[in-house]
Amino acid sequence: MFSPGGAVHSASKFALRALSEGLRAELASTPIRSTVITPGAVDTGIQYKTTGSDSARMLQIYKNAIPAVAVARAIAFAIEQPANVDVNEIVVRPAAQAI
Repeated sequence: MFSPGGAVHSASKFALRALSEGLRAELASTPIRSTVITPGAVDTGIQYKTTGSDSARMLQIYKNAIPAVAVARAIAFAIEQPANVDVNEIVVRPAAQAI
């Protein structure tokens, strides 16, 4: 959760976590697995898209952003697990990210 201005973003992430956990339980007897990858600040360039009064705050949050390849490795880790292993959730964010 980050604030101010992050309530809707945070709520949507929470909703996806709940949906994913529900799907995981409902599909447990099938070969379909459900994993949530929750990234923190990732250097995708999005930090340069914010304008107005939040621009400086976003640049501050993203100053220690991790490369996108770090998230890709987390996704690969979840996918590469054996069929009897379910990785429910992975949070990937910069070690220095305070929020």
